[in-house]
Amino acid sequence: MRSPFFKPSPSPSRSPLRFTPASSPMRHTLSESLVEENIDRAESLIAKWDPSHHASSPSFSLYRDSRWEAKQFLNSVRDLQAAMIFFVKEDSASDKLVRAQSLMQIAMKRLEKEFYLILSTNRQYLDPESVSVSVSARSSSVSEGYEDESEDDLKFTGDGSEPFGTPERTSSSSATVMVDLKAIADCMISSGYGKECVRVYKIVRKSVVDEALYRLGLDRTLTPSQIQKMDWKALETKIKCWLRTVKFAVTTVFYGERILCDHVFASSLPIRESCFSEITSENAIALFGFAESVGRCKKSPEKLFRALDLYEAIANIWPVIESTFSSDLSSAVRSQAVNALVKLGDAARLMLAGFEAAIQKDSSKAAVPGGGVHPLTRYVMNYLTFLADYSEVLTDIVADWPVEAAVHDLRPDGSPISARLAWLVLVMLCKLDAKARRYKDVALSYLFLANNLDYIVVKVRQSRLRYLLGEDWVAKQEAKVKQYAANYEKMGWSKVLASLPEAQPPAAEMSINHVKELFRRFNAAFEEAYKKQVGWAMADPQLRDEMKASLAKKLLPRYREFYAEHGTPLRRDTFREGIVRFTPEDLENYLSDLFHGTEGSVSYSSSHSSSSPTGSSNKGRSH
Repeated sequence: MRSPFFKPSPSPSRSPLRFTPASSPMRHTLSESLVEENIDRAESLIAKWDPSHHASSPSFSLYRDSRWEAKQFLNSVRDLQAAMIFFVKEDSASDKLVRAQSLMQIAMKRLEKEFYLILSTNRQYLDPESVSVSVSARSSSVSEGYEDESEDDLKFTGDGSEPFGTPERTSSSSATVMVDLKAIADCMISSGYGKECVRVYKIVRKSVVDEALYRLGLDRTLTPSQIQKMDWKALETKIKCWLRTVKFAVTTVFYGERILCDHVFASSLPIRESCFSEITSENAIALFGFAESVGRCKKSPEKLFRALDLYEAIANIWPVIESTFSSDLSSAVRSQAVNALVKLGDAARLMLAGFEAAIQKDSSKAAVPGGGVHPLTRYVMNYLTFLADYSEVLTDIVADWPVEAAVHDLRPDGSPISARLAWLVLVMLCKLDAKARRYKDVALSYLFLANNLDYIVVKVRQSRLRYLLGEDWVAKQEAKVKQYAANYEKMGWSKVLASLPEAQPPAAEMSINHVKELFRRFNAAFEEAYKKQVGWAMADPQLRDEMKASLAKKLLPRYREFYAEHGTPLRRDTFREGIVRFTPEDLENYLSDLFHGTEGSVSYSSSHSSSSPTGSSNKGRSH
């Protein structure tokens, strides 16, 4: 079989009318004539829009004045391109080729100018947010070409001075502008002028991104050294600004630019990746570089929460970072974001370790008056309560940082962060045990432990710590609170209870002197206990009421029985001796004074009182 390009040798027996080779003079002349006609048509339109003819009117725009002619202009460029290919094959030295090349250069200058005008005068329709909405809302309804667009549908979107209008109008205008940009980019790239197109795009769009991030507050002038030396208050202000910026910057500014690049340069993967990288990488690296620099700053427990804020902000948008900066050219941005997470995670672990060390090194020696809640307990539990709000982030950070010692009272399937938080509570409890031993009164040391552990339990129940430590942990600590309270009651009130006689058989009788001695012993024991404990504290109202009820339950029935049998007649006969100093109602009132923390802060009057437990006055207690 012969090649289709095989040319048979001339033969006089074959008529030229019956066989005409592909390169015969007749066919060649016909094709050349058609090509020349296309060049002539292109020349008339291209010359009309020659930028050199409108140098005095820089805003003169093909797309604004006549979108129908814009469509014809692109068709003319395609015809010129076809003509140039034809002449290169047929006669590379042809004057017609030179003419076509000259027209192509004029056409490319016009398209380059149109590309710049559309980019620069339609910024309001090409801001990242509008681009994102436009692509998601109208990608299926707006054609990427001109074939189905009418003149009315394709009116120029404006010169940059008209208002946005409704969201629907903005979305429609954004989509139309993007279609125009893509059409020009496709034409210039296919004609060999992609470099000029890309240059204009990078200049305009980088300024847009720079301005957007500047308005958001991103300061690219800060060096890592400046950040690390910055006063914490000033740095915290910068961090707050960064936290407000980062999500919008990544999910809207960078993501919107990604969409626009992918759309405009859809015909060339290398071009769109190069454009996107050069437009966004510098800002993105600066954005995540700030977070890394904060992670390198001097560590202290109070800075932990801002480090966790930064870590959480990056971690939450990591899928968008990874997909938006997915190319090899943008790998530096991904690496910077990862480095920021690593440094912030390292910093968080160091600050947690520093927090633990600070608990262990607490050197406060003064006992809390009245056995109340220690400042260390308040500080640690408030700190841990805030930490619990970062449990998801902390789970990632401490996953490979197990607690070295066993933590009791936790469920076996507890998470690493649960173990870490329980360990910090345990470290604090050990410190509190040591502080409790500073009290000379054993009862007060137990009250101190009850108060502080109860405060811890309440804080846990009122925060996310409840879910992290678990109900079993809480229940076991509550049981310990009750045990501490029982120990306090035993050590603080056993002498008072022992001063009252056990229940006597109905026939049993006591001598008057023995009864008097029992009342004197009770009076002395109760007055001593009350005087010592009236200034003691119980911070939790519920625990305070429970303790009062427990004391009243043990003390009042026995005293009421003893008083009813011996106290009333004895008091009537020996009033002046002050043997019977308290009625049951008096005791109930005095017990209600307890655990408020300040002696005399609460007092009650009683018509039955003959003396105060803190003195020998015969006057009743008054408000």
